[in-house]
Amino acid sequence: MAYSRYSNRGVFRNSNSKYRSAFFENRAVKSIEQYESPEINYPSQEEIDSLTNISVVWDSSSKLYNLAYDHYGDASYWWVIAWYNRKPTEAHFEVGDTVYVPMPLSRAMELF
Repeated sequence: MAYSRYSNRGVFRNSNSKYRSAFFENRAVKSIEQYESPEINYPSQEEIDSLTNISVVWDSSSKLYNLAYDHYGDASYWWVIAWYNRKPTEAHFEVGDTVYVPMPLSRAMELF
């Protein structure tokens, strides 16, 4: 059930001279292809109610990829948990926070 968070995102070639001088000077690179910023849609309350939430308390050793592996069997779906909790990185979680893991993964992916 491979699905990339980059699906349905445009790609553009960044050839901005300021960008180039800052990142590609002395590297013989004239441009880079980048993904467009995503338009993030979050599930409605009705959609949330259609899922089962597994609650996990965030601790000092918690990692999104470990939660994804433990509950989905695949660490690459860490971003589903981040998206669902509206916290894009681990730095946005604090010790003691309740993290919700949406189940089943297939239904959460449909909502994404």
